[in-house]
Amino acid sequence: MKRITKSLPFKLLLGVCIGIIVGLLAGEGLMNIIVTVKYILGQYINFCVPLIVIGFIAPSIPKLGNNASKMLAVALVIAYVSSLGAAVFSVLTGNVIIPYLSIASSVGDLKVLPEVVFKLDIPQIMGVMSALVFSLLVGLAATWTRAVTVINLLDEFQGIVLKIVTNTVIPVLPVFIATTFCTLAYEGTITKQLPVFIQVVVIVMVGHYIWLAMLYLIAGAYAGRNPLEVLKHYGAAYITAVGTMSSAATLAVALRCARKSKVLRNDMIDFGIPLFANIHLCGSVLTETFFVMVVSKILYGDIPDMKMMVLFCILLGIFAIGAPGVPGGTVMASLGLITGILGFNETGTALILTVFALQDSFGTACNITGDGALTLILTGYANRHGISEKTVKNSDC
Repeated sequence: MKRITKSLPFKLLLGVCIGIIVGLLAGEGLMNIIVTVKYILGQYINFCVPLIVIGFIAPSIPKLGNNASKMLAVALVIAYVSSLGAAVFSVLTGNVIIPYLSIASSVGDLKVLPEVVFKLDIPQIMGVMSALVFSLLVGLAATWTRAVTVINLLDEFQGIVLKIVTNTVIPVLPVFIATTFCTLAYEGTITKQLPVFIQVVVIVMVGHYIWLAMLYLIAGAYAGRNPLEVLKHYGAAYITAVGTMSSAATLAVALRCARKSKVLRNDMIDFGIPLFANIHLCGSVLTETFFVMVVSKILYGDIPDMKMMVLFCILLGIFAIGAPGVPGGTVMASLGLITGILGFNETGTALILTVFALQDSFGTACNITGDGALTLILTGYANRHGISEKTVKNSDC
């Protein structure tokens, strides 16, 4: 029970409930304080976005470069293609389904929020896109020049940013979420849109299963093996991922499940499963893409145009590879895309963080299960190109 009450989804759900109740009962005086707290917390979270981008994208590039090989390149390509494909699938599905959801975007009959009492502005150290370009250039240059000091500095900076995220950003999220839903309830928005969120979570979970089916069918066709011989062993890993919301925490179980398969090579399992646990986030990407479209429809009255969503999908696949291995890491790493490309404000960002975190366990389970399909593709590639199997020691995972 303690483990449940200390989990981020529980705290966020509690924040949602408290925020809605307070928002329905609060008067204008209390709302003055709440909108001020919401504004300050939103400023702080936005300030941290470029730091998160630099802290997790830049250090990941030298690590990949130092271990560069033909199989690594193949693994990176198929992981990116899977994430990009999941995002595009989500966009196409969203454009078909979302217009038929009962989303009331009219705000004519909503209450007006009180003004912010005290505005504490915290400007970002640089724009989000500047942070992305800076991260890519520094990471690539450090790899090309083998700048050991810079690479070590980037690793230390990543540790610092991770501490900032885990010790300050994540703890304030429930409060920020509570203030956001408090304002939505006060306005009257949340009472109209709550049924939509429930529908969306169910739709996204169905999308996970459809994408996994596509991945395994493609992997089986390419490798010339029965994909069910891999998928049927992944039940324990899926359940573990739902419970832990962490690819890293599920890794040992995922390795054990993969080793039960008769069609996966052991050397590809030991290489692919740990790697994909960090760079393959198809379920999380699919979820986030669909959610941003829904939230855009709710708050701004329309779905982002196709050109904007295509750019968002292309960059989201890159951000997913360098996302931090913490609950909600994908959406945290890509906050810059949500605010910079899609133009979401603090309210939109808060809604994305909330609905994403509440179903993050299922997104992680989809990521982990999809790793088995990608490892089957690696096995097929190695066999097709005459790469001999390496002898690996059996380990009791």
